[in-house]
Amino acid sequence: MVSKTDETSPVAGDTREGKELENDIGRETYDCAHSSGMPLVNGDGGHDHSEAENHKEREDGETRADDGNEQEVIVIQDTGFTVKIHVPGIEPFDLQVSPQEMVQEIHQVLMDREDTCHRTCFSLQLDGNVLDNFSELKSIEGLQEGSNLKVVEEPYTVREARIHVRHIRDLLKSLDPSDSYNGVDCNSLSFLSMFTEGDLGETGKRKRKGSELEQIDCTPPEHILPGSKERPLLFLQPQTKDAKPLQCLKVLTMSGWNPPPGNRKMHGDLMYLYVVTMEDRHVSITASTRGFYVNQSTAYSFNPKPANPSFLSHSLVELLSQISPIFKKNFATLQKKRVQRHPFERIATPFQVYSWTAPTVEHAMDCVRAEDAYTSRLGYEEHIPGQTRDWNEELQTTRELPRKNLPERLLRERAIFKVHSDFAAAATRGAMAVIDGNVMAINPGEETKMQMFIWNNIFFSLGFDVRDHYKDFGGDNAAYVAPTNDLNGVRAYNAVDVEGLYTLGTVVVDYRGYRVTAQSIIPGILEREQEQSVIYGSIDFGKTVVSHPKYLELLEKTARPLKIQKHNVLNDKNDEVELCSSVECKGIIGNDSRHYILDLLRTFPPDLNFLPVEGEELPEECSKMGFPKEHRHRLSCLRQELIEAFVEHRYLVFMKLAALQLMQQKANKQEKDCATLTENGSSCLTEAVQNNKTVSEDVDPKSKEVILNAYKAVGSVSNTSFDIRFNPDIFSPGVRFHDPNCEELQKQKQLLKDAAAFLVSCQIPSLIKDCVDHTVLPMDGATLAEAMHQRGINIRYLAKIEELVSKSLARQQLDHIYKLGVTELITRSAKHIFKIYLQGVELSGLSVAISHFLNCFLSSFPNPIAHLPTDELVSKKKRNKRKPRHLGNTDNTAWASTTPQELWKNISNETRSYFSFSIDCDSVDQAVEKYGLQKISLLREICVKSGIQILLKEYNFDSRHRPTFTEEDILNIFPVVKHVNPKASDAFHFFQSGQAKVQQGFLKEGCELINEALNLFNNVYGAMHVEICACLRLLARLNYIMGDYNEALSNQQKAVLMSERALGVDHPNTIQEYMHLALYCFANGQLSTALKLLYRSRYLLLLVYGEDHPEMALLDSNIGLVLHGVMEYDLALRFLENALAINGKYHGAKSLKVALSHHLVARVYESKAEFRSALQHEKDGYTIYKNQLGDNHEKTKESSEYLKYLTQQAVALQRTMNEIYKNGSNASILPLKFTAPTMASVLEQLNVINGILFIPLSQKDLENLKAEVQRRQQLQEAVKSVEPEESTDEKVTEPPHGEKSQTTVESSTGQASA
Repeated sequence: MVSKTDETSPVAGDTREGKELENDIGRETYDCAHSSGMPLVNGDGGHDHSEAENHKEREDGETRADDGNEQEVIVIQDTGFTVKIHVPGIEPFDLQVSPQEMVQEIHQVLMDREDTCHRTCFSLQLDGNVLDNFSELKSIEGLQEGSNLKVVEEPYTVREARIHVRHIRDLLKSLDPSDSYNGVDCNSLSFLSMFTEGDLGETGKRKRKGSELEQIDCTPPEHILPGSKERPLLFLQPQTKDAKPLQCLKVLTMSGWNPPPGNRKMHGDLMYLYVVTMEDRHVSITASTRGFYVNQSTAYSFNPKPANPSFLSHSLVELLSQISPIFKKNFATLQKKRVQRHPFERIATPFQVYSWTAPTVEHAMDCVRAEDAYTSRLGYEEHIPGQTRDWNEELQTTRELPRKNLPERLLRERAIFKVHSDFAAAATRGAMAVIDGNVMAINPGEETKMQMFIWNNIFFSLGFDVRDHYKDFGGDNAAYVAPTNDLNGVRAYNAVDVEGLYTLGTVVVDYRGYRVTAQSIIPGILEREQEQSVIYGSIDFGKTVVSHPKYLELLEKTARPLKIQKHNVLNDKNDEVELCSSVECKGIIGNDSRHYILDLLRTFPPDLNFLPVEGEELPEECSKMGFPKEHRHRLSCLRQELIEAFVEHRYLVFMKLAALQLMQQKANKQEKDCATLTENGSSCLTEAVQNNKTVSEDVDPKSKEVILNAYKAVGSVSNTSFDIRFNPDIFSPGVRFHDPNCEELQKQKQLLKDAAAFLVSCQIPSLIKDCVDHTVLPMDGATLAEAMHQRGINIRYLAKIEELVSKSLARQQLDHIYKLGVTELITRSAKHIFKIYLQGVELSGLSVAISHFLNCFLSSFPNPIAHLPTDELVSKKKRNKRKPRHLGNTDNTAWASTTPQELWKNISNETRSYFSFSIDCDSVDQAVEKYGLQKISLLREICVKSGIQILLKEYNFDSRHRPTFTEEDILNIFPVVKHVNPKASDAFHFFQSGQAKVQQGFLKEGCELINEALNLFNNVYGAMHVEICACLRLLARLNYIMGDYNEALSNQQKAVLMSERALGVDHPNTIQEYMHLALYCFANGQLSTALKLLYRSRYLLLLVYGEDHPEMALLDSNIGLVLHGVMEYDLALRFLENALAINGKYHGAKSLKVALSHHLVARVYESKAEFRSALQHEKDGYTIYKNQLGDNHEKTKESSEYLKYLTQQAVALQRTMNEIYKNGSNASILPLKFTAPTMASVLEQLNVINGILFIPLSQKDLENLKAEVQRRQQLQEAVKSVEPEESTDEKVTEPPHGEKSQTTVESSTGQASA
């Protein structure tokens, strides 16, 4: 965020280094990404504010104190203007700017443009006056349409010279993927452009002059054909032909003569560089205040005098271009290529994404990287006044920013998000430094597990149970999960966002087998003892408890949204103390007088299914399933999603109860008037419930009593409203209540039991039902976990889900879920074991140890031997007696004796003891055989979960003669990071209302709202974020439905790039984005690209899961259809028949999907003139339609027509054949019609299988539809959008293919079908 607001001065100062998202997108994004005129990533673009939005805000009923201000914001909306930029040495050019931008942003654009990118140290001048970098353009006098801005070179300082060198190095490395493979600086991979070869959208149009059918090569690679057993890994990260990017220099590094001696400083020398050009010329360069020149020093003698000629240039690029012709040529080519790449391939992601494979990347000399590593650049010292960043101050000040109106909220959310992503990056670096032993502990005398660290104003602690803090909760196991529970608590309190209540910045990092918690530091906490600081809560799990009125007041505000019950507990003096959170939630007032809460690990109530309590019975739904179970620790909590779902469920129960009783009561009172009964009953109830779900006084006493009873029945805590809350301290060991048997506590206990029962009796079955209906389509462990978490089901229930799946009637339709579950259970158990295993390994043995573990886990080789690190480095002198500092066990070689049998026995025990699931396998091959798993998917899961990065090559898992992995195959070990994701709330509301509009059939309004949401997302997150990806995907789908194929293609291309960059190239989401893109490519006539994208999609799905997945049926139908369209009939059949088989398995042989598959296969057989097979398939399809839909349904009729047509064709063919047999060569043959399908018909079928249906409606249907729509929408705009005179209409239904929500779209755009 480059804003100079006084409140956030810490955030204001980031220049080139903190370029993060804004700057690297050149001007191109402004043109390509946004038609709406709102710049994509402006400093304060948030001020642009459209009429509709303003109207929406009023509608939300927010009170606006500053309406005048709002109006003003609207007036200046979107009045962009053009200025002329004059740069020395090139022609002046025009630049489109917006009044909300800062001068800083013009700087960034110039540093990104191909012809000015090598300048960093300059000022912009208007009529001779220097413009201030941080002022907004609208505040500059005399700056208007057509103004001339002059670029004036400024003298260098040491800081500016460093920034210049760093920028030049960035430009030289701009096409080098090594940063993405190494997971640094928020770079990540993207391969889309390799499959599209840049020919998407407009550029593609030019290539396609002639008919395209002739020159397409459609043959899929062998390994992705149906039935192929190969799962090669090399294709995951395809390497370009010119994998080595253009080299401009051999070496560019800081010279050993730095820093300049005093006498040279006084001549203006700032620093010295050493360069070796491609022509092998060794040059020493001086950076001086006036620019860069060649001096006379060599590697061994110092002579700072200018060489002759000295080539003094203001820019290093100009200097190097003069001394090296190769540099000049290659640098120009490189910049051309750089600017041609899609901006989304270049900008940084907000959080680092790591890749689990990487090719061998040459390690090149890099001055900046070396300098960064050794100056231990904490934050970015050189770029921020006051050196290291005060993270706590930044995190809290951004929260305090005003949030009265939309522009203020955008600015605030943006600042929060920016500081947060910086904090997460710094915390991750710090945690790695701590585990690698590069940070001094603040208590060095204690044993290693108990040490704590401070680095860069962040506090680090290890996930071990020190001082028996968690003794009653499960020791180290509890200490390991406490940080993630705490993080969930921080996330929840941050989302409620109560003014005046502060949480700590928290990041949990798992690295090399250790769990590190990183937290921002409360000012003053380190100077005091904990007992003095804590003024609310308990530091010993409830023995001593204190409370504080201010904290109670603040926490009271969070109690309703978080469903927390205010309660009293006893302290050590047996006095009652009132709390509004769990006991171990501590309140501390910092030296900055802010009220902080920390240790939020029990924000949510305990999960009784995994917390056996003596003398407590669980409801029978739970006990039937074998709960409660003993768990490793006693900190199991219910998820927030579950609490929300439970309360929602209770509310429905309450409505039903009350309605029923009211109706009975009415019936008793006036049996005669039973006709109006239902309406009155329900209206009386709604009246009662409307008023904040509160019983209003004017309802007659009888009804009031009924509603009160209903409140009681569903366990509401209040007698006057529906309000369900949990007491998080019930069942906590060490917490005492005044009267353990009082009715109040019994009710609270019952509520917890009900919640536990709700999880097993409602949520798990509903997840399984969604999986049977395929509304949820997980493809790997992460998506399965996400599906569970969305329904509030913890991973520890996975074995229960497996058990229910295996007993389910639809066992076959759930096959993929079962396999995914087993893979997940095995890899999670292996991860638990791997974590302990790694703690015993010292740094020098890491790659050997990891490869040995992977061999034991995945290789068929029966006895892999770990080669201990050789003694090549041990000196001949006697070893030093002092033991090295080492975390964990003292025996550093115990890991080497692990065997495959032992490891699998441990995995088996782990799945049994942790998840209560028995896999009973004593080798990987047995597991693969028994459950139908694939080793490559197991490898991917364990690498992703544990942060292992392996070499990209083909691994032979099944060899019995040599182990699969060698130590050379282990490239790196990455951290696995968990942190809070700050949300863009306004943008999200727009997105949701856009979705709602689309579902009601107002495509155009929906589209506008979603565009608006996209703008707001961009304002908060910058240009690259997972939520923006969802937004773009929906926009593309809407563009497509509304017939704008080009726009659909461009939006979907961005969605694919963003998914690859922000989620990963093989994330299930990316696989689906590729499929959508292929459809839009086909619609745009780019057939070969569509096929390449589909093949990529299929390859990824094979790698991630395997062939036997319901999504594969959709993919194969798509591939088969496109191949049919390009007349590759035999190939098309292979894919379509595979799709038919998979559909049959996962949807049941009688489903409509299978009927459609039969029809598609029949069409290909018809094209091949094999009418008998075609008839057979179409008959099967017809039978299904007839049974499912009846004789009169149009599908059945269509099918029967097609059958007649096929029969005629078959008869005609037979006649012709008979004629030939009879009369030999002089037979009179009628030409037969063999039809290649038209592109339009193929597209129509593609739309059908991808769930986009265009159904023409009759005039009468139309009238009914309009009446319905008008009734539904009492707003004016509904009337506007539905014009009565339109005669055609279409109804678009989107079954949820991978989308979460089911959308039925009735559009009134009068668009004829494709």
